Amino acid sequence: MSDLGLDQKSISRLIGILLLGIIFNTYLYGLVSWQFLIYHTTKFNDPWRVRAVVGTLFVLDTLHSAVAVYAAWDMCVTNFGNPAVILTVSWEIPFTAVATSCAAIITQFFLAHRVLRLTKSWIITGFICLLSLAGFVFGVVAGVRSGIIQDVSKFSVLAPLVTCWLGFQTAADLSITLALTVALWRSRTGIRKTNTILNRLIRGAVQTGLFASIFALGDLFGFLLHRDTNLYAMFAYPIGRIYTNTLLDTLNSRITLQNISQSAVDFDTEVRLSTFICIT
Repeated sequence: MSDLGLDQKSISRLIGILLLGIIFNTYLYGLVSWQFLIYHTTKFNDPWRVRAVVGTLFVLDTLHSAVAVYAAWDMCVTNFGNPAVILTVSWEIPFTAVATSCAAIITQFFLAHRVLRLTKSWIITGFICLLSLAGFVFGVVAGVRSGIIQDVSKFSVLAPLVTCWLGFQTAADLSITLALTVALWRSRTGIRKTNTILNRLIRGAVQTGLFASIFALGDLFGFLLHRDTNLYAMFAYPIGRIYTNTLLDTLNSRITLQNISQSAVDFDTEVRLSTFICIT
């Protein structure tokens, strides 16, 4: 360790932080599996494209979580006693960037479709999709470039790509949250039952973008300000699971919403609720 200028504190800061991220990612994968099981057993009458999106994200999350566990094994077992391993990145980090970008664009496009149905605005939806697509492109490029460079000490050249990737990704999340919140807020009425349903939907809309944005910004600032640690990787690994949990929670929440909305509401709000609950 001393030959590489790495003391015990440095090792803990590099490997320990990474393990925390992988452990939390594994926990979130458990939630994804539970949500997927609920979706599968509930037998929603969803079109094939929705089921394909859910299946694709679950397979992607399973693969990525397996890669994360392998990364922990490779660093802590296979390369035990070889601290030089933390000075370079192998294929797991580039794969994480690409897999996260894929999960983000799938979820964001799905939610953008919901924004379109609620707002009837192609301009707002197109803006969200443009932000999402830009984040996806920069994320894939950043992942590929990191795999080519490998040397962590040279990662400063990736800063513009990572900034654009996570910046556009966060902007898309917040735009979706804002659009859904405003559309649902405008549907509020004086009927208590209706407002209860809408408040629940608004809370879900806020949570949709909040958690993903927090982790994306943590990833960004960790990379820009503490590149000598694995702080960025601690935030990077779980982001994909947050997106999948967001989408599955949105789909599974229809069970509760349909039960609550059995009482009569005014016609305009009923139309909006049906638009939010139904998937076509």
